[in-house]
Amino acid sequence: MLLEFKDVAKRYGGLDGQPPVAVLENLSFQLADGESMAIVGPSGSGKSTLLNIIGTLDTPTHGQVLLNGKDLARCDDRELAGIRNGTLGFIFQAHHLLPQLNLLENVLVPTLAGHSPAGTGELEARARQLLRRVGLESRLGHRPGQLSGGECQRVAVVRALINRPKLLLADEPTGALDHQNAEELANLLVELNREEKVAVVLVTHWRELAARMGKVYELHEGRLRTVTAVS
Repeated sequence: MLLEFKDVAKRYGGLDGQPPVAVLENLSFQLADGESMAIVGPSGSGKSTLLNIIGTLDTPTHGQVLLNGKDLARCDDRELAGIRNGTLGFIFQAHHLLPQLNLLENVLVPTLAGHSPAGTGELEARARQLLRRVGLESRLGHRPGQLSGGECQRVAVVRALINRPKLLLADEPTGALDHQNAEELANLLVELNREEKVAVVLVTHWRELAARMGKVYELHEGRLRTVTAVS
């Protein structure tokens, strides 16, 4: 099993005599290699907190999170950094491309840590292949300011995939796009999940996109429930 949550809870506060605020309550679920999962729910329901815990950017108050069978609570900072760079890929609502770099350079940024110079050629070849896959092979030398929002988000997807992660975490990846670009990005995520065999955990308000994932959960008042029909 790639990802396992076992009775995970997250609470904030509890200082100066105030009771802690429960954000997540006793969550348990599993995700296998290559599976896809969507998390829907109202704003403030804890979706991003849940994604941050999966991404090792936050820690649970109690419970256990296993990634590839490894208990994340037992990993030191160096191990967690290695997991973020090698096992996980991140896509956010904003693309966070570096404006001073061209597309190819932006895609290669995650490879700067943990790779020997000997592998540079192979990584650049993969970057070019992925950019070709998303229809941007003719724009390699362009900077983000010369692209549309949809094109920048496609570059962000490629950047997230460059180190061959096993799990792709996407936080509202279509939230800043118009409908056409959102549709194109949704199609891309579904196709890459199949072609790259990368598992996907997706947080979204867009129920049409959620319905295209293999599993759909709704987060409400800190608890997850399985959604069998998304409307």
